[in-house]
Amino acid sequence: MDGIVFLNGKFLAATEAKVSVFDRGYLLADGVYEVLPVIRHKLIDQKNFLARLEQSLAALEIPWPYGTGRYLEILNELIGRNNLEEGGVYTQVTRGVAMRDFAYPQSEPTCLAFAFRKQLINNPQAVNGVAVVTVEDIRWKRRDIKSISLLAQCMAKQQAVKAGAFEGWMVEEGCITEGTSSTAYICQGDTIITRPLSRSILPGIRRKSLLAMARQEGVRIEERPFTVAEAYQADEAFLSSATTLVLPVVSIDGKTIGDGRPGKYAQHMRQLYIDMAHNEVPL
Repeated sequence: MDGIVFLNGKFLAATEAKVSVFDRGYLLADGVYEVLPVIRHKLIDQKNFLARLEQSLAALEIPWPYGTGRYLEILNELIGRNNLEEGGVYTQVTRGVAMRDFAYPQSEPTCLAFAFRKQLINNPQAVNGVAVVTVEDIRWKRRDIKSISLLAQCMAKQQAVKAGAFEGWMVEEGCITEGTSSTAYICQGDTIITRPLSRSILPGIRRKSLLAMARQEGVRIEERPFTVAEAYQADEAFLSSATTLVLPVVSIDGKTIGDGRPGKYAQHMRQLYIDMAHNEVPL
C-alpha cells in the first residue's frame, strides 16, 4: 500500500490518507465503488463506468461528490501521479461521516481513489484458462447496486480459493447468477449465453461492451438463466471483469469444459475487447 491516493479533494501519500471511524462506509458499508481498467496510462470504458456509478449512487441517494467531468479529471491525475501504465483504479464513495444511525443523515460524501498495477493484456491466465467452482449465492436482493458491502462475495471467493479455483460462480435455485467478482458466460454451439440483467446480478461494464461487440460480429446471444448442469455440458465458458478483461474457463467443479482448452469465443471476445481498448488509447 504505497503511492499517491485521492481522498476528499486532496492527493496524498497512501500512508497519510485517513478516514474517520464514524464514516458510514466503515460502520455500515453505506457506499458504492467502481474499478476501472487502465491501459497505456488511460481509463478504459469511461462512459459505461460513469453510467453505472451514477446508477449506484442514485439507488442509495448519495449525491455525486464531484461532477462527472471533474471526476474523470481526478482519476486521470491520479494515474499520472502514480505513473500507472497498466492496471486499474479503485474508486469509492460513501455517505460520509455521521453518528451511527440506520436512517440516512445529512452528510458530505467521502470520496477516495487509488491506483494499482496489474498485467491486463499479457495475462498468462488468458493462455491457459482458469478453473471455477460453484458456490451458494447468499447475497442480498439488490445486486445491481455496486455496494461496498461484499462480505458474501468474500466468503464465496475464499471457498473457491480453498478449492484451488480462480473464481467462484454463485448459484441460486439451481442457476448460476455470476462470479464473485465477474460475469459468467457459457457457449453452446455458436451461441453465447449469459444471465439477463435484473436486480439479481451486477450490470457488468465488460458484459455490456462484450455483448454489443458480439452482436456487431453477428454472434448469437441468449440472455437467460442457465443451470449448473448446462454449464458442465457447455462447449466452452468464460468470465469477464475490470481486472481480467476476459478469461477462458476450462473447468467447473473439477469437470473439464469442452476440450479443456480456451475456446474460440473466449479468445475472440478477449481480443475484441483488447482491440477496443487500444482504439480508445492509440499509441
